[in-house]
Amino acid sequence: MNAGHSARIAIADDHPLFRGALRQAVEAVVPGTEITESGNFESLLEVLAHADSVDLALLDLTLPDVQGFSGLLYLRAQYPEVPVVIVSANDDPVVIRRSIEFGASGFIPKSLDVPTMGAVFETILAGNTWIPPDIDLNQPTDQETGELVRRVASLTPQQVRVLMMLSQGLLNKQIAYELAVSEATVKAHVSAILQKLGVESRTQAVIAAARIATAAGPASAA
Repeated sequence: MNAGHSARIAIADDHPLFRGALRQAVEAVVPGTEITESGNFESLLEVLAHADSVDLALLDLTLPDVQGFSGLLYLRAQYPEVPVVIVSANDDPVVIRRSIEFGASGFIPKSLDVPTMGAVFETILAGNTWIPPDIDLNQPTDQETGELVRRVASLTPQQVRVLMMLSQGLLNKQIAYELAVSEATVKAHVSAILQKLGVESRTQAVIAAARIATAAGPASAA
């Protein structure tokens, strides 16, 4: 990143202390960075919708209003030009590999010290991917999960949103209200979701969505 451009970074994590540590790490290596902090996914979406350009989004996997990889999937579909880095207390190798499969530009374990985080941000802002050095991305994924990953990746941003809301138990009428669209539009989205996921009912779609969430491993207190 050249010195003439002030980086804009959006941090989404529901723990204020950890957001502060991330801010400290970023500011140490990219002085003058414009940083926004969000405690939930909806707040992050507002930042992205109103920002002229965000150079990097830092996303926790365990936000209160989004499950597992759903938030990452939505951001990659809706804002493909914005690199997303997962920051998580869950550093299971499967979770790290899945994050990259779903389009993350990197994965930062919360256990990293601040100076190391700073070096990682430099690497990512320069356009590179970063994951912990002991992780092998070439390790094979089980076939069933790999197929689900491919199917989910084919959903449009709005379909990802609808699937997230189905997972929360919302009815078509409620989803239509939340998205400011007609119920007919929601029904069309649901039909497309079922077709793309290769399932026959809303319940099966929610189960598939839960598998995506649980692929992120058990929710961590951090």
